Amino acid sequence: MVTTTLIILAVFAAAFVAFAVWDVVRAKKKREKYRVGSTVTAYLMLLPAILLAFLFILLPILYSLGYAFTDFFILTPNDINFVGFDNFATAFKEIGDKGMLYHAIINTLIFVVGVVPLQIGLALGLAVFVNRKKRGVKIFKVCFFAPVVISLSVTSFLWLEILSPASTGLLNSFLGMFGIPPHDWLRDPNTAMLCIIILSAWQGCGYQMLIFLSGLTNIRNELYEAASLDGAGAWSKFVHVTLPGLRSTLVFVIITVFIGACRVMVQPMIMVGYQEHVVTLSYYMYQQGYEFRWVGYSSAIALLMTLVIGTITLIQRRILREK
Repeated sequence: MVTTTLIILAVFAAAFVAFAVWDVVRAKKKREKYRVGSTVTAYLMLLPAILLAFLFILLPILYSLGYAFTDFFILTPNDINFVGFDNFATAFKEIGDKGMLYHAIINTLIFVVGVVPLQIGLALGLAVFVNRKKRGVKIFKVCFFAPVVISLSVTSFLWLEILSPASTGLLNSFLGMFGIPPHDWLRDPNTAMLCIIILSAWQGCGYQMLIFLSGLTNIRNELYEAASLDGAGAWSKFVHVTLPGLRSTLVFVIITVFIGACRVMVQPMIMVGYQEHVVTLSYYMYQQGYEFRWVGYSSAIALLMTLVIGTITLIQRRILREK
C-alpha cells in the first residue's frame, strides 16, 4: 500500500509540475506579460491546498475504485485478490433476493423523495419571510439558521428525546393531552422514516434559506413595482417574478440537497440503528466496510452509488438548465 501511494503521489507531482511548465510555455508563446517569480509563488500558494485535496479526497477515491474489484478484508490487509465484478454480482444478487441492500435502496429513495421538496420548500418560504424589511426579522433569521450550526449527532439525540416512546416523551406527552396513547415513533416502520425526513428538513433548511436570500437580493425591486401596477397579487408576484429570478439558485439548491439526501446516514444510525426499515445506502456501505470489515464489497457499493447519483445529477442539470 505504501509503494502504491508513493507511485500515485509521484504521478500527481509530475502532473502538477507539467501543468505549471505548460502554463509558463503558453504564456511565453502568447507574449503575455509574465514573470516567473509570480507564477512560482502562485503555484507554491496552491500547493498546500492541492496536497490536502490529494491526500484526503483524490487518494481515497482512487483506492476505493481499486478495492471495488478485490476481496479486500480489513483484518487481512496483506491478502488482497482481484475478483473482477464478483462484488457487483453479489450486490445485484442481494437486491434480487430483497436483502438488506434492497431495503437500503428503497429507504434512500423514500428519504430523497420526501426530504428534497420539503427542505427546499421550507427554505424558500423562510427566505421570503425573512427578506421583508420589518423590525425583528434578523432575530428570525438567526433562529431559523441555528439548527444548521448544531452537530447532526446532537440534533439526532435531541429528537430522540422528543420522539421517546415513553409516555413522558415530549411528543407523546403533548398528544396525551388529547387522549392519544403513547407511540414508538422510531420503531414503527410506518413512522420512522417520516420522523427522520422531518428532522432532516428542519435541520438543513436554514442553510438553503441563506442561499435563497442571496438570490432574492439580486431581484430588482422595479420588477415587483411593475407587477403591482399591473394588479398582480402576492402569489402572482411570487410565481412570475420571484421564481424566475431564483431559477439559477433553485437549480443549485436542488442538486446540492439531492446529493446530500442520498448520503443520509447519521440520523438512522443514531436514532434507530441497523434496522431494515431505516437503513440507507450510506449506512449499509458503512456497515459492510467498518462493521463487517468487507472493504472490497463496500467500495463496490460506493462506486455504484456514485455512478447512480452522478447520472441523476447530470439529468437534473440537463432538465433544469438555463434556456
